[in-house]
Amino acid sequence: MSQPASPFASFFMGGFECSSHRLPSGRRVDVLDSSGHDRLAAQDYRAVQALGLRTIRDGLRWPLIERRRGEYDFSSVKEQWSAAGETGTQVIWDLMHYGYPDWADPFSDDFAQAFAAYARSAGEFLAQSTASELWVCPVNEISFFAWEGGQVGQMAPFAQGRGHELKRQLARASIAAMRALREAVPGVRFLHAEPLIAVEPDPERPHEAGDAQGFHHSQYEALDMLAGRLYPELGGGEDLLDLVGANYYPVNQWQHHSQHELRQILTPGDDCHRPLSELLRELHERYQRPVVLAETGTEGAARAGWLRHVCAEVLTARAGGVPVLGVCLYPVADHPGWTDDRHCPNGLLGLAGPSGERPVDPDLAAALREVQAWERDSRSGTWTPPELPTLHLGLDLGRALRRLAGAAPVILAEAPLRHADGGFPEASFSALRGAGLLSVTLPEAWVGV
Repeated sequence: MSQPASPFASFFMGGFECSSHRLPSGRRVDVLDSSGHDRLAAQDYRAVQALGLRTIRDGLRWPLIERRRGEYDFSSVKEQWSAAGETGTQVIWDLMHYGYPDWADPFSDDFAQAFAAYARSAGEFLAQSTASELWVCPVNEISFFAWEGGQVGQMAPFAQGRGHELKRQLARASIAAMRALREAVPGVRFLHAEPLIAVEPDPERPHEAGDAQGFHHSQYEALDMLAGRLYPELGGGEDLLDLVGANYYPVNQWQHHSQHELRQILTPGDDCHRPLSELLRELHERYQRPVVLAETGTEGAARAGWLRHVCAEVLTARAGGVPVLGVCLYPVADHPGWTDDRHCPNGLLGLAGPSGERPVDPDLAAALREVQAWERDSRSGTWTPPELPTLHLGLDLGRALRRLAGAAPVILAEAPLRHADGGFPEASFSALRGAGLLSVTLPEAWVGV
């Protein structure tokens, strides 16, 4: 089956972590600043281009741009904006990557209007240096944002038990922003980046099979809202679904258990693990849109093997007719952890040195060259799925808990674990991620919201 023409400069992409949310301590995360990317954008873009990544996911920081409502200052993004034009880099811009201004209330009636006004202004600014189509991701990971900020209170707006309500509000804001952007920048394109998960029933707990299926299908709620299939009063419509982005990490599959802390993560090789190629097909068949693997990666020595595994699955899906238009290494550069400033070794590029240079991880770079060759062969019809060695992901709970113990003072100060009934905290994995102990998207993003 023929594939649609790609609108992207390269099949393989890189994404720069750009979270800008507030933690329970009141401290605001700003990864673009802590990683130095906001100052080193031109060097960073050239570095990833040298490795064959000519399309990039990057972000704006709404909290810095609109400190006072209606007053827009884009100086915080000018280095990235000018670097994109200077280096000829195609950028997909996140407008809200968890962070919003202190004056804004995501639960308020006028939040969508405020975000839409900001999106319009941002679109007009970005279009000035965009030679072709302007690409935007309006709200990154509505589902995860709704869980962390609305269900367990581990990031602003620090609500508990209001995850579904926040998901609706974020979808409403995204819809209003897309409508405003289309008025301001005709021809603007949208990539929606949502977590891709698989929740399998526990064969020893057959009575919970329905709950497992419900959790699995909850991953589609945000996209269904944007498409107007769910809560059409939000203003969504099928015309707003452009490309569907799937964010996929090693912990995005698990075996359901009613006690969340007893769930088992499923990794390749486990009996119940579903091939990524199947999940991509399910996503495409539901929305009939081209798909981008908008985020994928892991830490340390597992990075290279994970990329080979993921790309073999992506190319298998593509060979079977699923229109997959790209794979984004995310994050493409190492960065300090959200709460403890731990060096997160999850990128193709390392932390910046004194003059801004970033070392290249040799193993991941070698794996990237290999999968780039696979992708070229797949386009010519000469690729066959490789026999890959057993994938060791290093999901060692003991190691994670030892890191957690070491970071406990910071975590307790900035992201205290709590549970309404005093039981085991559902936010355990969320805290691990926030502490930089697991630099991946975690299952709690979709539980019960």
